[in-house]
Amino acid sequence: MACAQTGSGKTAAFCLPIVFGSCARARREKGTRRREEPACPSGLVRLRRGSWLGQIYEEAKKFAYQTVVKVAVVYGGAPFGQQVRTLEKGVDILVATPGRLVDMIERDKVSLRKIRYFTMDEADRMLDMGFEPQIRKIVERMDMPPSGARQTMLFSATFPDDIQRLASDFLSDYIFLAVGRVGSSTDLIAQKVEFVDDKDKRSFLVDLLHSQGKNGCVGSKQGLTLVFVETKRGADALENWLLRSGFHAIAIHGDKVQMERERALRSFRSGTIPIMVATDVASRGLDIPHVAHVINYDLPKSIDDYVHRIGRTGRAGKSGLATAFFNGKNLSLATALVQLMQEANQQVPSWLGECAEKSGSRSHGLARNRRASRFGGNDFRRGPKSSNRSYSSSSSYRDAHTYGSGENYYADPPSTDVYGYAAADSYLSASHGYYDAANNNSRANESDGYGTSHGSVMASGWE
Repeated sequence: MACAQTGSGKTAAFCLPIVFGSCARARREKGTRRREEPACPSGLVRLRRGSWLGQIYEEAKKFAYQTVVKVAVVYGGAPFGQQVRTLEKGVDILVATPGRLVDMIERDKVSLRKIRYFTMDEADRMLDMGFEPQIRKIVERMDMPPSGARQTMLFSATFPDDIQRLASDFLSDYIFLAVGRVGSSTDLIAQKVEFVDDKDKRSFLVDLLHSQGKNGCVGSKQGLTLVFVETKRGADALENWLLRSGFHAIAIHGDKVQMERERALRSFRSGTIPIMVATDVASRGLDIPHVAHVINYDLPKSIDDYVHRIGRTGRAGKSGLATAFFNGKNLSLATALVQLMQEANQQVPSWLGECAEKSGSRSHGLARNRRASRFGGNDFRRGPKSSNRSYSSSSSYRDAHTYGSGENYYADPPSTDVYGYAAADSYLSASHGYYDAANNNSRANESDGYGTSHGSVMASGWE
């Protein structure tokens, strides 16, 4: 189970090992499959929507370039017969949406009996959209090998309660890996928050776009601008208004058919249209180079959604800018927003701090993870060589003990008495100690976030 900040390379993290592992099997079975047999991939990547599949599919093809590994993609909204003909040519890695995959399996066009690598990307969003019954049907009631005969990988930038429950059902003998803090944003993104009433948003947006140049230039940096709104109707209205105001803009949202979304993404990626107005359909998963500025015209209700939105810039080590329009409707987000900005070393406007104090909000997914500031991972494997180790990535701890870095990553952990590590048999207990990397202190866990059979599936409570 892996959790990382947006733009940190999760796609490569699961694609490269699957391609590598599929090479030997593809060479061994080359030419042995009959055309009338269902396709039997060894790797399966599950995503929630076609736009994202196209991106993952293209990345997987790049990684498999000049190998014998064949990559295919199936999703709803595209011609069924064309996808079947592609599968009949053979496939080693299949990228699929849940609905179309179930359809393919039930029509005997795909078999999962040879799956060795099963990946769910943006897993939290898949559950938000109601895909859990289909996910469980595929994993538990079809011909997929049991968990001990395959590798199962869950990837996301956040891990809410529903995903933790799913992980406890699907994963065993697993490792939790994290880059940064769960639900955090990178400090490569400069975050600005402006107080803007709803009636003033359009004029403020125009001033902002004029200041960066109609061609998408942010300061001295050439780039693209992504504007997030809350509703599909709002996206269309803002697109039309920007066009009338002389800006080259295009909208993307869930009511657009697959072909329209792909055309919009191509125009935006190429820079032909440097401004895209989007709902949350574009907030997760999409990796669009050269997005220099993300504007939250309408702030989301969840801090996790805010993190995903601004994560469309500042990717792969590049810097970016995120501007948010805040007003009285967003008071419930104030505390979490202040915490997020502080943790990313951003300057918090004094008025926003006052809003946070007045609202007294401690919700929206961030406060519960407040203690887990920096960590490397956790090992929940049950084999004889496993000791349920917790790897801190705190620089002070790593410098002193080289534990969790380089060749010493799997060295024996320090003493429980000194550093708060629990023995293997007591690790699932809600009373064991954990190492507070931020404060170099050993504390007792406060009974939050621990599983009962497969170990911790929450970041809070251990580091």
